[in-house]
Amino acid sequence: MAEAIYVGGLLVATPLLDDPNFRRSVVLILEHDQDGGTLGVVLNRPSDISVTQVLPVWDPLVTGPSVLFEGGPVQTDSALALAAVPSGQEPLGWRRLHAGTPAVSRLGTVDLDAPPEILQGEIAQMRIFAGYAGWSSGQLESEIAEGAWYVVDSEAGDTFHADPRALWRHVLRRQRGELAFVATCPDDPTMN
Repeated sequence: MAEAIYVGGLLVATPLLDDPNFRRSVVLILEHDQDGGTLGVVLNRPSDISVTQVLPVWDPLVTGPSVLFEGGPVQTDSALALAAVPSGQEPLGWRRLHAGTPAVSRLGTVDLDAPPEILQGEIAQMRIFAGYAGWSSGQLESEIAEGAWYVVDSEAGDTFHADPRALWRHVLRRQRGELAFVATCPDDPTMN
């Protein structure tokens, strides 16, 4: 039985998933439609490309590390930004995720074509992702049923985690029961 997929939830790659695009990844679900498929961004893949190299006007608003994140293998030449607002306001240039979970209630996408000045002082945190992860209708459900992904709840600090490379273990460690033990799985199980 596949677990419920929902906007604001996390997809955490199981140790069985060895696709290099998603190995040990944590994906925040941004859109999910039973008929249209699912879209998300990988939260734990900071790149070596600084924001100033690609979108310098947005660098002052970006939450560290000030680099582009590899959001996924789809449209890697385009950028998508997520930002959190400090209050329930919806500033110009920002669109709330349609999620029912409190952890992401203040999270939304940023219009990178808008002037950054309109969001100065309006957002608390921001990250920019090159590309995104996408699944056609039924594809993600099949991958979950095959054991490629865990579906877990997100927490407020996940999107802007201070140590993104440690996010996979961090998210698994806080789960209940046997799932927490997966966090101790070595990078290469054959070396165990």
